[in-house]
Parts: sequence; C-alpha cells; structure tokens
Amino acid sequence: MSQFSDHNFKGEKALIRVDFNVPLDKDYRITDDTRMRATIPTIQKILKDGGSVILMSHLGRPKDGPTEKYSLKHLVNHLSDLLGGVTVKFADDCIGASAAEQAASLQPGEVLLLENLRFYKEEEKGDPAFAEKLSKLGDIYVNDAFGTAHRAHASTAVIANNFPAGKKMFGYVMEGEVSSAEKVMHEAQKPFTAIIGGAKVSDKILIIENLLDRATDIIIGGGMSYTFLKAQGGTIGNSLCEEDRIDTALELLKKAEAKGVCIHLPSDSVIADKFAADADTSSSPSNHIPDGWMGLDIGANACEQFSNCIKRSKTILWNGPMGVFEMEKFQHGTKAIATAIAAATDAGAFSLVGGGDSVAAVNQFGFADKVSYVSTGGGALLEYFEGKTLPGIAAINDAAK
Repeated sequence: MSQFSDHNFKGEKALIRVDFNVPLDKDYRITDDTRMRATIPTIQKILKDGGSVILMSHLGRPKDGPTEKYSLKHLVNHLSDLLGGVTVKFADDCIGASAAEQAASLQPGEVLLLENLRFYKEEEKGDPAFAEKLSKLGDIYVNDAFGTAHRAHASTAVIANNFPAGKKMFGYVMEGEVSSAEKVMHEAQKPFTAIIGGAKVSDKILIIENLLDRATDIIIGGGMSYTFLKAQGGTIGNSLCEEDRIDTALELLKKAEAKGVCIHLPSDSVIADKFAADADTSSSPSNHIPDGWMGLDIGANACEQFSNCIKRSKTILWNGPMGVFEMEKFQHGTKAIATAIAAATDAGAFSLVGGGDSVAAVNQFGFADKVSYVSTGGGALLEYFEGKTLPGIAAINDAAK
C-alpha cells in the first residue's frame, strides 16, 4: 500500500473522497465541522507538495436528485477559512462537462469541491460507469472518508478499480482510523476494557460477541444494561428493555463467563419518574427499580466501580454513553467515564472513542484531546469491531497485496 506521507503529489491532481456529511441548520450554517477539520491536514499536505485537490463527498440523504438543502456549495466558504484562505472552486455537478473542464484546468495549489455525489442514484448503487466518470477527474485517488468506509459505493470502493497500485491510497484520516482500530482489535495490551453503552442491545450484539475473544472486561451501561439486568431476574420498573433480546443477553453473559471475560453491569442507577429534563429523580439499585420509575443514568457506586476498572486498563474502547447525557440531570455517569478514560490515557493507556454519541459526549465535556483517538466514523467503526470487512478499506488494501 502506498504510504500517503511518503508520496510526493507535485504536479498531480489528487481526487479525494472526504466525509463532509456535516449537519447544517435551517440557514445552511454548519453546526459541527469536526469531519471537515479532520481532513484538512490531508488536503494541506497535497497542496504543500505542489499538487491540486479535487474533493468529492455526499451530504445527507437526498431522495430526488439535486436540492438546495443538500448542496455542498454551502460548505465552500467555511472550507476556504479552514484552509487558511485558499480559494475553493465549486463545480455544480460531480460528473459531466463542466466538472471535467474545471478539474482539467486546475493548477497546482488549487482546490475544487464537487457537488453532492448522492444527487446521483448511481453513487449508492456502486455503479462502475459512474465510478469511472469520477475517476477521470484526477490522477491519483485518496480515500480519506472513514465514515463511509463500510459502504460499497461508487466513490468509496468501486472507483479504486480505475487506479493502478501506487495511485490509490488512504489519507491521514483513514490511516489514523485504521491504525487505531487495528491497535485495539489486534494489538491490544491487557487489561483491555470495552465500554459499551447506548439504548439497544440489538445494536451491539455483534460487537460484544467479537470483543469476548479480545477484552478482559466489558462495561455495559446506558439503556441496554436494563435488558441484561432483567435477564438476570432483576426488576427494572419502566426502564428501557428489549424483551425479545433477554435470551440473547443471557447467552452473552454465559459466553463471557466461559471465556473468563468480566462483564460489569451498573450496580445502581439514577432513576426518574418520567423521561424528561425536569423529571423527579432518585437513586436505586439497578435490579430493584420501583414501578413507575426508569433508570436514565448509572449511579454513584457504578461510576466508582466502572472508573476503577477503566483506570487499571492498558487499552480502552468506548462506544456509547452511560445515560441520557443530553439532559443535565443524567449526564454524571457519562462524564465520570470520560474522566476515568482521560486519567487512564494520561497514565499510558491507549484509548479509542467511537460511535456518534460517545464522540458527542467527549466533545461536549471537553475531553476530545485527553483521549488517544476520537473516531469520525460511527457506523464504519461499529462494523469494523463486529469483524466485518469494510469495502472502502479492502479496495485500497487488496491492491497492495
């Protein structure tokens, strides 16, 4: 595989698949530019080498072709600012004559942003003819969009077939994501603690199963923990529970025991009389929640128990919050986990935070620079940890074999 940092892009037009799928408000202002900022070093390296850059991305899920709401033109000015004032040209299509002309006339040091790839149905279908049209715009293909690496779309995987080995590679974002994920899954120092939270067991079954062969400890928090607690015979009041997953939860607990993996469930919970920011709250053992009450965060004892486990770990994976951290009354548990991970990282542990809500939490609480790596790819990271092959990674790696 060509190493991005070793490659000299002088005189080359680099066609980069970026993940600029950022949230916009009703006035088309970007409300979170994390994904855009992540890919700036990749773009700057190419420009510094004396190459030019053609950027392609999707935005949202447009249903019927081009719409104002999903146009990437709304990102041009902010992208220019992030690049230190470099003028960003915009092509009002991603294929066709005007895009081809603008790409062809691009000079070293210049940047061109193409219109939303998903204005064409062929993108998500992984259409080879569409991928070939895109490929003709650049001399070299750089995939820097880990957030879409689990999709076999035209611009994320199929396009690589049009470039020879040495002319397709990962950018810095992809390199960082892949090496961090590999470090956790295949080179983890023990003790290895995986913290899995969120609402549903069903979303996390495969990841937990895959981690049973790797982790020493698995901490389960958030809404999904109550399905496990009920499976053990606990009473959980009105807490979230997937009744059809109770047998699955029991099965996972048995498998963990057989493999010598310690599963940690919250011993106590912050409970509320309704799902609302102004709810009355109390605390309760997690397996004795009274009727009419629901667990919305892990309790003080669970915070301490989980934190102690995290602080003695050498490798940490965090995917999913411990409670409804968007509401102030129920954010203490998630914040305690973030604090413990930061302390463990400071003491030499390797920590990877991934999955939309965990990333939102570390950003909200100001811990993003206190962990080893924050992943930009929610669904892609999950599928990687479930043991699946990601088409966007395979398309580049297979060429290197």
